[in-house]
Amino acid sequence: MPRLLYFHGFASSPASAKIALLRARIEPAITLDAPDLNAPSFEQLDFAAVVARALARARAHPPDAIAGSSLGALVALAVAREVRDVPLVLIAPALGVSEQWVARLPEGDPIVVHNHALNADAPIHRAFFEQMSRVDVDAQPPAAPVTVIMGTSDESVPFANVAAVWQGWEGRLAAGSRFVVIEGGDHGLVAHVDVIEAAIREAVDRTYNRAHAGHRLP
Repeated sequence: MPRLLYFHGFASSPASAKIALLRARIEPAITLDAPDLNAPSFEQLDFAAVVARALARARAHPPDAIAGSSLGALVALAVAREVRDVPLVLIAPALGVSEQWVARLPEGDPIVVHNHALNADAPIHRAFFEQMSRVDVDAQPPAAPVTVIMGTSDESVPFANVAAVWQGWEGRLAAGSRFVVIEGGDHGLVAHVDVIEAAIREAVDRTYNRAHAGHRLP
């Protein structure tokens, strides 16, 4: 069975609305595997631990495509350095925003933020934001084909930052890579899950065809 490995975003979980909508649309034709990336916990979130958990899942259950939403897109890029030749779909990716992780933080430790998985405010240690300001996994494009899906009205990640990273990648991207612009799209892109589904099916189908000599997914 073709497998999609999906990495959720910051302050989210495998039970997010977007994952639930995608699961309903692509399963059972494609298995959607969405590990909990709150590692070791949300309060003590650590990017290295998040990537380690994601990479362990990729190695235990090799995917036909990897998708990542927001922070999950950075996780996908980090995993792609180790798991080669797997197409990526990056949804509202947190590209080119390293400085913004700490730019508007209030004083104190821990920081209280809204946790979408809990639907409530929750504490998280300041060290995570400082760590993310040094993460540069988006400095180089992935070796495999990548589709970026980005809304022009994203309220969390500036569209211009993502476009600038993409422009920096141009000329070094794998064949078949593309930047999908959704006019007026917000950060969640839940209203545009059909676009995300199409990109995922295309990515999975690319790997599936290569492995199964021209057979196409239903």
